[in-house]
Amino acid sequence: MGWKPLPIGVDNFKKIIEEGYFYVDKTLMIRDLLDMKGEVTLFTRPRRFGKTLNMSMLRYFFEKDPDENTGENQRLFQGLKIMNEGDQYLSHMGKYPVITLSLKSMKQPTYTLAFDMLKKALAEEYLRHWPAVKSSTSLTHTQLDRYLRIRDIKGSDSDYMDALKFLTECLYQCQGEKTVILIDEYDVPLENAWFSGFYDEIISVIRSLFESALKTNDHLAFAVVTGCLRISKESIFTGLNNLKVVSVTSSSYAEHFGFTQCEVDAMLQAYGLSQNQNAVKDWYNGYTFGSAQVYNPWSVINYVDSCRINKNAIPRPYWSNTSSNNIVRALIDQADLSLKQEIEALIEGKSIIKPIHEDITYSDMDSTEENLWNFLFFTGYLTKIREHQEEEIIYMEMTIPNREVRYIYKTAVLRWFEEKTEKLELTPLYESMLSGDTKKMEEILSENLMETISFYDYQESYYHGFLAGMLKNIGNYIVLSNRESGNGRPDTIVKYPSVRGKAIIIETKVSQTYDGLETKCDEALEQIETQKYDEALRREGYRDIVKYGVAFYRKECMVKTGR
Repeated sequence: MGWKPLPIGVDNFKKIIEEGYFYVDKTLMIRDLLDMKGEVTLFTRPRRFGKTLNMSMLRYFFEKDPDENTGENQRLFQGLKIMNEGDQYLSHMGKYPVITLSLKSMKQPTYTLAFDMLKKALAEEYLRHWPAVKSSTSLTHTQLDRYLRIRDIKGSDSDYMDALKFLTECLYQCQGEKTVILIDEYDVPLENAWFSGFYDEIISVIRSLFESALKTNDHLAFAVVTGCLRISKESIFTGLNNLKVVSVTSSSYAEHFGFTQCEVDAMLQAYGLSQNQNAVKDWYNGYTFGSAQVYNPWSVINYVDSCRINKNAIPRPYWSNTSSNNIVRALIDQADLSLKQEIEALIEGKSIIKPIHEDITYSDMDSTEENLWNFLFFTGYLTKIREHQEEEIIYMEMTIPNREVRYIYKTAVLRWFEEKTEKLELTPLYESMLSGDTKKMEEILSENLMETISFYDYQESYYHGFLAGMLKNIGNYIVLSNRESGNGRPDTIVKYPSVRGKAIIIETKVSQTYDGLETKCDEALEQIETQKYDEALRREGYRDIVKYGVAFYRKECMVKTGR
């Protein structure tokens, strides 16, 4: 085939079909949805796993065309899997009024702005359905007045609290069919409000909107809701006993979000990239939904697109740019010693076992460390290896799914720990280094090592980066790392701008045992001498030169000095 455009950032099903984008056929989700007969189904999946595109696909399949152009739907779905499933499914095509509402625009810094964006989103949907309402004489003057208030964003706050239910009533009166409701990214305003400080206010709005529309609504055919997390019934779905939750732990619908191995193989083959299969698997596979293994579709599509010019393009972490990673940041901010060790183990490719429960709220995040692991699991930062039950509690063995997500941990963790280092009071370290107090240097460096996370198996580069971070705020001194000097490269040079001041040479070594620390310090000092690292400094005019051999074993440190 020719190079079909890839739908990067395109989540409108109609546009993808009409404009000839590459499409991975997920239309059998329609069959499963009709078979399951759920009145309200909540799908929870990580960001960028095809939720919005699937919701758009549902809209175009089920939505009744006000102009009675029934061929429109069939044209869009021509050649797709659902068309071969029989009349029991196709009889639902183009049958219902459909309300679609995305809450992603409610990600705002204040409650007022968030509520304003909700009003605008509802107004747009009222405007979209206006032709069908306008052509009908079924609404009373009171109903029509309220409809227009909401459509024109002139209503009172109370007008919007049950605006979805009111719209279903109007559409039923005008079209004679119950309504399908599709609500996308319902938890975006909740996550945003939690981190922005107005969670209680926004959750009362969402609860009112949902309860009125989704609970005991005689004009509702069925509803589909999507998000990243299942927010507990007590906080948002209170009393919604008709809710069916399909999370990443559920076996049903498992292959409808994300790409399966067969789908990725077919895509790579279609673009002549079958030789890149291992790279794609290492970077973007590894998610387990129910019992299905799936790839991150956003990242696969972006990677394949990057190969359009160069078929050997290097895989990149595309998913890391789609989210603020606030949840990972919260984990790091709360990290104690044991939690840091678990993060290190995960980044090294190991697994952890934690109890998992799906009824969570954002307010749970700070309550226990275990709740944070739940958030990381359900939002795609961890994936399931296996699970088991002990009495009433389900335990999940989890690991980082792939290299892309490991990159997020590495870069985010490193950056945030650097930020924490910048806030430390390190004057005692600088004073001890300038005065030659090696014991004090050892004490301070070891204490701060305990606060860091290593994901380089304690290689020398890790300690070199650690020292560079500790020294970069020394003030009034120039810090140089791995600069040419003498016959080689000293790890670190710290020097006063004037040659009348002090210059310091630091050589770093790593010991394989605690008992070998002193030997490694001696080796470092000997290297400074044999490689003549001080010659360049002496040529500059420095005379007061201090030499340190610094040795590390895991999170222990020894410092020796030489002249």
